[in-house]
Amino acid sequence: MGKRRKSGFKLRPRVCRFCREKIDHIDYKDIASLQKLTTKQGKLFSRNRSGNCAKHQRMVKVAIKRARFIALMPYYGEG
Repeated sequence: MGKRRKSGFKLRPRVCRFCREKIDHIDYKDIASLQKLTTKQGKLFSRNRSGNCAKHQRMVKVAIKRARFIALMPYYGEG
């Protein structure tokens, strides 16, 4: 079945947010959603931390690179 925590509650399997909403293309111009997937320093969150599947994690990576290239997002954060 499902794994259990020490407290006895079952862990729900994480479902990719893009799979849940049936999104097949991630737009590089949607900066608000892309910034949720990066740290303050501008690094991309891992699949485990963001909860994305492999397919959508690759799409996010390409979208962030494109947004950085045309200066919609910074390459690195402040400070």
